[in-house]
Amino acid sequence: MTASIAPARRVAYTVVRRVFEDSAYADRVLESEGAELDSRDRALAQRLAYGTVQRARTIDYGLEQIGGRPVRKLDPPVLAALRLAGYELAWSDAPAHAVADDAVELVRAARLERATAFTNAVARRLATSFRGLVASLPDGALKESYPDWIAEVWERDFGGEEALALMRAQNEPPPADDRGMSRASKLVVDVVASAPGDRVLDACAAPGNKTLLLEGEITAVERNPGRARRLADRVPTGVVVRNVDVRELDADGFDKALVDAPCSGLGVLNRRPDLRWRARPLPELQLDILRAAAKRTRPGGTIVYSVCTLNADENEAVVDALGLEPEPLGAEWPQYAHPTRPEFLLTSPHRDRTSGFFIARLRR
Repeated sequence: MTASIAPARRVAYTVVRRVFEDSAYADRVLESEGAELDSRDRALAQRLAYGTVQRARTIDYGLEQIGGRPVRKLDPPVLAALRLAGYELAWSDAPAHAVADDAVELVRAARLERATAFTNAVARRLATSFRGLVASLPDGALKESYPDWIAEVWERDFGGEEALALMRAQNEPPPADDRGMSRASKLVVDVVASAPGDRVLDACAAPGNKTLLLEGEITAVERNPGRARRLADRVPTGVVVRNVDVRELDADGFDKALVDAPCSGLGVLNRRPDLRWRARPLPELQLDILRAAAKRTRPGGTIVYSVCTLNADENEAVVDALGLEPEPLGAEWPQYAHPTRPEFLLTSPHRDRTSGFFIARLRR
């Protein structure tokens, strides 16, 4: 990269390219590429990279309308530079001339000199009209940059106004007072209500944020070998880590089980900017895991099912399919009561300023 390009912008450009060209995870690329940045530059790189990845659908629409060429026909380095420029021009106060100049330099550094004139022309056209184009778009998935299916799920489950509020909230950075393990994540552990002497199954334990807060004799299960090793390094020596699929676990009779299941992650899209482009619902897998945990819980024991998604197909529909009686939770935590099924809890990014989690407690 040339010396004239700010370090934060160089890192952000690399993150954007790796996400869309290599299907890499934005947070992991930022961690490795931004390791040498100071805290201020790292924060700027994160804002630029995450914002560009989140807003890619809207930016691509603008590029095609203003640039006059389908984005699929652009060289990937050119597309990444123009996406970054589009984000800065519509959602930041960066000077337009500096944004355009940097877009050109990024393309030149990628050894695409032949594309610099095109990049310069499109970037300067974006500077004059892209912000207005975005403002003129009707409210919805295109303007807020979501796949249609996510918007449709939220409109179905919560109505149009709530869906729009969710889309807007998850385009903003997570609240400063809710960094790391969120309040919603802590709420899950509170609902488990494990105590010393309980035999506790943590059925999908990695990375271990909730495992660390559980009490009792804990068996933490993780099927991925690498994640299981990292989990074992992180938890206290008294926690038994099993590198196995919970559906094949040779243990039963647990007093309490936590199923923090894999999901589409629609409640944490502001923390994971690339997830909206790769997310998919997993209700069949979730039900399989929940059944396995219930089978390994003693009669009279409880199973807590939690997922960091906002999708009835993965939430209440999975619990209903299991067939166990849910214990009412809304009376104990009324501020988080599910809007239509108060026996469940549902936290919301736009209402509760924390991650979106669905939580149910079932008795065997």
